[in-house]
Amino acid sequence: VQLQASGGGLVQPGGSLRLSCAASGTIFRINGMGWYRQAPGKERELVASITSGGITNYVESVKGRFTISGDNALNTVYLQMNSLKPEDTAVYYCNAGIRRRGFDLTTYDYWGQGTLVTVSS
Repeated sequence: VQLQASGGGLVQPGGSLRLSCAASGTIFRINGMGWYRQAPGKERELVASITSGGITNYVESVKGRFTISGDNALNTVYLQMNSLKPEDTAVYYCNAGIRRRGFDLTTYDYWGQGTLVTVSS
């Protein structure tokens, strides 16, 4: 299983970016996907997550500005980031909990490569 993230870049404060993360490989079911970020000198934090049933969760600092959504058919998760602030600058990582086969009840944890988001004027 591989997670391919894309969509990072440089944006001015107040601007928007949309991150995408597509899962591919041997996938029976994706139980949930999420986005984490890690700023320089800080620990990695969960930004937003979404379950297979569409239940979402956000860190307080992005509520009302970021929206996570998923496309089950494409095994893809998106993070729409609006009203970006300099403090949103970080490497963003996608994460997924995946069952690979129907007879295997184990949920495996996968990470995509990071994508850099820089918010600066």
